[in-house]
Amino acid sequence: MNKIYLLFLICLLACQSTKSIDTSNTIPKRTIDLPANRYNVAFLIMDGVYNTELTAPYDIFQHTIFRKNIKAMNTFLVANTLEPITTFEGIRLLPDFNYLSDDLPKIDILVVPSAEHHLDTDLEDEQMIDFVKRVNQDALYITSHCDGAFVLAKAGILDQSVSTTFPSDIGKYKEMFPYLDVRSDVLFVHDGKYITSAGGAKSFEAALYLAEVLYGKEIAKSLAGGLVIDWTVEEVPHVVIK
Repeated sequence: MNKIYLLFLICLLACQSTKSIDTSNTIPKRTIDLPANRYNVAFLIMDGVYNTELTAPYDIFQHTIFRKNIKAMNTFLVANTLEPITTFEGIRLLPDFNYLSDDLPKIDILVVPSAEHHLDTDLEDEQMIDFVKRVNQDALYITSHCDGAFVLAKAGILDQSVSTTFPSDIGKYKEMFPYLDVRSDVLFVHDGKYITSAGGAKSFEAALYLAEVLYGKEIAKSLAGGLVIDWTVEEVPHVVIK
């Protein structure tokens, strides 16, 4: 009897031990509410993304949901994984969608913040570049901040457009893409559906400009005021091509 009891006890403990082991290393997909009749705004992130180029436009666009009588924005993060993304400054982010495997909603506006390796290894990521190309086919606007312009240029979608990038990387930008029409000494350039910005804290200005294009001056000023930003587009060095 003792032997039978001992065998039963061993089996019971083994089963409990097996149940307690989590063999899954995947992060479950986040549940995100995307109300209809809004602009879907995707932020393309990857390890090494810079905080400001991500959070500045995100703050502006996300705050549209608190304004009445406008077509507000659904804001969400897309990456090539659902695992945590670590920014250059060390903040860990959870993507909302994996663009390699998930069924993504239609993206009306794609935001490409700068990342640590946008001048080198990120440009070798063919799947990421292909994603940008696909989104470009139907998006209303594609925006970049700082060196995010390098990603757009690598995707070939700026070939016929005027653009800009982070001031100290203008020389590298021209060297890498000598066929582009590049402007310096401006904070952002708007050419057709593309808005490229110098980045940094001035990413707020480029985002507010797009808000003004979509919603008008009063809404843009309201969004700026909510974040304690002085906003008058005429006082911001920029270029509008067409």
